[in-house]
Amino acid sequence: MKNLRRKLPPLASLMPFEATARLGSLTRAGEELGLTQAAVSKQIRALERDLGTPLFERRNRAVFLTEAGRAFAAIVTESLGSISTAAEDLRHENQDSEIVLRSQLCEGLYWLMPRMSRFYEIHPHLPVRVSVSTRPLSEAEERYDLALQSSDRNPGDGRLAFTADDGVFPICSPGYLAHLDQPASLDHLVDYNLLHHKAEPQDWIDWDEWLTRLGTPLRVGSQGQVYDSYPMMIQAVLEGHGIGLGWQRTVENHLHAGNLVKPFPDSLSLPDSLSLYQPTRWQAHRGSDKLLAWLKAELGDECPQRH
Repeated sequence: MKNLRRKLPPLASLMPFEATARLGSLTRAGEELGLTQAAVSKQIRALERDLGTPLFERRNRAVFLTEAGRAFAAIVTESLGSISTAAEDLRHENQDSEIVLRSQLCEGLYWLMPRMSRFYEIHPHLPVRVSVSTRPLSEAEERYDLALQSSDRNPGDGRLAFTADDGVFPICSPGYLAHLDQPASLDHLVDYNLLHHKAEPQDWIDWDEWLTRLGTPLRVGSQGQVYDSYPMMIQAVLEGHGIGLGWQRTVENHLHAGNLVKPFPDSLSLPDSLSLYQPTRWQAHRGSDKLLAWLKAELGDECPQRH
């Protein structure tokens, strides 16, 4: 295309315009871009003069997109997004760059990290960065090559690669179990100090949901101690504070090491509860197929037994 310089608006004004349109605030746009409110306003006015039409209505120190502004904002957002994606793809084409594996916090901390040495033994020249988050994939802003999260959480535009099973069951320390007055029994659950993990939203199986899905009428509410962090709850279990609910994938290493035990045989099977996703917004790292195959084998070989 010829004469783009004459046809394009001032390029320096596009990012302030996009940020203001998206955030609905000159102040917030300035904070995001590291500019003053006055500088953002100046750039937008220069853009409006160049286009010959107002893009925002100014009312009571607030800004609102005009009809022309909304139409132009959609085009600018799409165009800048395409440029950003293409730039990321070019940066990521280098085979020496990292493979980014996004994971939920607990799976990343307790399941992935203890196993990554196995992957490096097979593929020593493929660096992997495990990026953990408590937010669903739909809210991911950082580029990723593969993503592991619970199947019932919103994956956004992630493309499903495969699913894996998990299981939930009571866990406690050997010391806590040894100090019980009588053999542990689910029928006496209300007599024990129960540890709970509560989250907002509660996309986490708690004791009462576990009991309901197990088919027993017993309910315990919030009896015991409540934690807003699963790792904190697990640490409390390890320290012998009581009995908590553990996920097979995240506690199996502690079970194998003898740090945790199952006080009861009861377990809830969760078929296809974990999902592995691939990105659709950008081209994945060329080595991610090897990591994908390894993860599928690891999750499949260690499939929790169903009860």
